[in-house]
Amino acid sequence: MKVLIAMSGGVDSSAAALLLRKEGHNCAGAMMRLYVPGMEPRDGNTVLSGADAVTDSERDAAAAAAALDMPFSIFDMRGSFHKWVIQDFINVYQSGGTPNPCITCNRTMKFGAFLDQARQAGYKKIATGHYAKIAYENGRYVLYQADDPAKDQSYVLWSLTQDQLSALLLPLGTRSKEEARAAAREGALGTADKKESQDICFVPDGDYAGFIERTLGITFPEGDFVDEAGNVLGIHRGIIRYTVGQRRGLGLSLQEPLYVIRKDAANNQIVLGSSERLFSRELTAVQANWIACERPTDKLRVQARIRYNQKAFPATVTEAVGNTFRLEFDEPQRAVSPGQSVVLYDGARVVGGGIIV
Repeated sequence: MKVLIAMSGGVDSSAAALLLRKEGHNCAGAMMRLYVPGMEPRDGNTVLSGADAVTDSERDAAAAAAALDMPFSIFDMRGSFHKWVIQDFINVYQSGGTPNPCITCNRTMKFGAFLDQARQAGYKKIATGHYAKIAYENGRYVLYQADDPAKDQSYVLWSLTQDQLSALLLPLGTRSKEEARAAAREGALGTADKKESQDICFVPDGDYAGFIERTLGITFPEGDFVDEAGNVLGIHRGIIRYTVGQRRGLGLSLQEPLYVIRKDAANNQIVLGSSERLFSRELTAVQANWIACERPTDKLRVQARIRYNQKAFPATVTEAVGNTFRLEFDEPQRAVSPGQSVVLYDGARVVGGGIIV
């Protein structure tokens, strides 16, 4: 089978390529060039070779492909990435939310533009180094958590469509991180002991606010910290610099600990309150994607995660209309943040998910 491996220059995608090669698949590697500091994004998508690598990650991916005797390409997709991922990241922050750009990137780039490029080149399947599993059950492609719970990445894959799941191979879903590293060492791949990056690729220093202001060429204005009654408690340094649930770094001298409980972008205010005010029993989500089933027409019991590194909590989908659903938790949840994803599970199976509003 012809498989195009989405390579990142890290150990996981390199190990995935090695394992698929061992299974006898006709594999090639490709890496998306999404963001390079100092390089202006260009319109359209351009196919380059490994010789055109300009970053360490691109060179590492090209070297891994060469070690596996695979063809390798670089898909320059910076224009699409800026339009679909970076601009969405900025828009969500400006509106008072807290975005998850990796999920947006998965939907629009890794399993959108990359899959389109692969199909144009004649590949029926793509593969990545994500830790999750796919099964075909009762006429549907279903997403499952990885066997290694410490590495499970099903949370960031909730937006995958049936078409995307049908074209995707996930060789690491049944393996641990150490098994992936061991496979890469056995294959003499230079990525075997490469450290993982925990940063957003286009904000490696973690200064999200600084990145947004540099990109837009503006400085976000100061505004008021207020309590729920509207009383002014102090001055904030720009609404994009704060997240729901934040207590440290507010720069205020308060008699009792207060937390960011809401961001009012329309009035440029940060609303503060006690820890108890951070808890919510209900949420509404949009951009819904149902994987394990069609959109439910009745109440549906699930376990729900509202953050990547958090356990799932019992909840009920109380209403699902169009691409929107309402969710009610059995117990109130802390710091439910607009812009983040809520992912619904039935045991290890992903039921679906959406963006919290």
